[in-house]
Amino acid sequence: MNNINPGSPIGFLMALLHSRVDRTRDERGASAVEWVIIAAIVVGICLAVAVILRAALVGEAGDIGNKIQSQ
Repeated sequence: MNNINPGSPIGFLMALLHSRVDRTRDERGASAVEWVIIAAIVVGICLAVAVILRAALVGEAGDIGNKIQSQ
C-alpha cells in the first residue's frame, strides 16, 4: 500500500476503500448474471417446445376424436 498509518482516520478510510474496490472486482457477481441469462434462455426454449408439442397433440387428438365419431 503506501505509508499511511491504518490506525489514523485517513488510513482507515483508505483501507476501507481498497477493500470495497477489491470486492467489486470479484467476478462471482458476473458469473451469477451469466448463469441467470443462460437459465432464462433454456426456460424460453423449453416453453417454446412445450407450446409446439401441445399444439400438435391437440390437433392430432381432435383428428382421432373425429375419426372415432364418424365410424
